[in-house]
Amino acid sequence: MSSIMKMFLLLAVMVCISEAQLHAQCLCPRVRSRISSMTDIREVQIYEATIFCDRMEIVVTNNSGLRYCLNPNLKAVQKLLTAMKPKTSTTARPTVHTSSTGSANIARM
Repeated sequence: MSSIMKMFLLLAVMVCISEAQLHAQCLCPRVRSRISSMTDIREVQIYEATIFCDRMEIVVTNNSGLRYCLNPNLKAVQKLLTAMKPKTSTTARPTVHTSSTGSANIARM
């Protein structure tokens, strides 16, 4: 393959990668400003900031299966997070917390 073809191929790959990163979005386009009911929470997923999304995202699943995002800067949300005491993880996977009764939190990765 000629040098010019290799250069065009490399340029095309770089353009594709940069376009993919520009269009990558966070999971939560909008967040709720309050927690509806602490006993109604079935699962909490915490997504740390990545190169694709520059903010931490907290996705809550309630007992009926509805998923919504919470504002991580709210005091009530920060209390919820400290009560769950999440394990630190170095991966980009979310930290998942489940609760069967609302009082006992079991972290699973």
